[in-house]
Amino acid sequence: MASDSLIRTTGWAYWPIAFLARLPFAMMTVGVLTLVTSATGSVALGGLTSAAVGIGVVGSGPVIGDLVDRFGQRRVLVPVGLANGVLLAMFPLVVTLGFGADLLLATALFIGLTAPQAAAMSRSRLMALILLRLAPERRSRTFTRVMSYESAADETAFVIGPFLVGIFAALIAPWAPIAIAAVLSFAFVTAFALHPTASAAGRATDAGARAPLRAVLSGPVLVLVAATFAVGLFFGSTLTSLTAFAQSLGGGVEAGLLYGLMGIGSAALALAVAALPDRFSLRLRWLVFAAVLLLGAVGYTASASVGTVTVWLLLMGLGVGPTLVTLFSLAGRRAPAGRTATTMTLLGSALTLAQALASAVTGWVAEDVSLTVAMALPAAAALLVLIFGGANALAERRTADVLVTA
Repeated sequence: MASDSLIRTTGWAYWPIAFLARLPFAMMTVGVLTLVTSATGSVALGGLTSAAVGIGVVGSGPVIGDLVDRFGQRRVLVPVGLANGVLLAMFPLVVTLGFGADLLLATALFIGLTAPQAAAMSRSRLMALILLRLAPERRSRTFTRVMSYESAADETAFVIGPFLVGIFAALIAPWAPIAIAAVLSFAFVTAFALHPTASAAGRATDAGARAPLRAVLSGPVLVLVAATFAVGLFFGSTLTSLTAFAQSLGGGVEAGLLYGLMGIGSAALALAVAALPDRFSLRLRWLVFAAVLLLGAVGYTASASVGTVTVWLLLMGLGVGPTLVTLFSLAGRRAPAGRTATTMTLLGSALTLAQALASAVTGWVAEDVSLTVAMALPAAAALLVLIFGGANALAERRTADVLVTA
């Protein structure tokens, strides 16, 4: 958890509000996939609709981040969160009343365009508060703890979201997860936007120099965006191939429950990252945990029963959680001055876009090629995460060599 001094600065209520405000974002992609697949019987259409959400997120995410860096979180998040809640509430009606695919895809696109990305905003807000409220000698240690907590909370939300989708869809109806996400968006995204810390973070941003937008597009940041995109590919291909696997056994909505099992080890390891020694560097953590992710994904590819799938999902969780912690921790350190929200939303957008695109591709592969090939796609995504980790390690080593030579 964050340090006591920061908790006193934000107030205890901030933390549950900030966590619950993440859930609509974490639930929307999976919820759309589950609802459309259940209503139409087509995994491909469900994946395509989910991809429309991701396209909307990537189209607006960096824009929202830039607006927040310029005008503050409150002015941007309140209207965005309310619009997102309305669209989420409308979506089950669009699906169940039998409107055409065009309106279905358009509504999903606008859901993505209005996604508030509370997780990225919480990171940038807390970083600004550390700069504004804490003494210089306490900032580095507090920053490390906050990034570990935020990454763990983000990963937990990304796993709990699909898990909740599975529970609500199984116990109530396939439309229930989206309806509940709408309520969460109205209540907690708005509460997060109106929390007093939003204005405090805005003052901290105004006090510092703001780097030009092109500074975000540097190599050290882009390699993190690429790796986060690969993690999103892993999430999307795993969820959709798991949905197809469950359907092949006569199920469907249970896929969200199986997917949530991956969060058991993932959340535990993500929270434990803060306790890892400093000598276990971030670049080495990236390589080690990406290798664990790849091992689990290869085992998942060859699975033919619920029991074996469960085992490999648990192992994949041990790799994906710490990997995300590492990526967002590096992003926090590499974000240009005054561009924290832009950097964090860029990573969040890459994660969501990749998840949605992978859902669309994997759904098509599962229906028109084979389930076996679809279940091999998570391993390909995990391999990309490992490759980008290697590229990052080489770049850091070359930079260190140049500094030593200089």
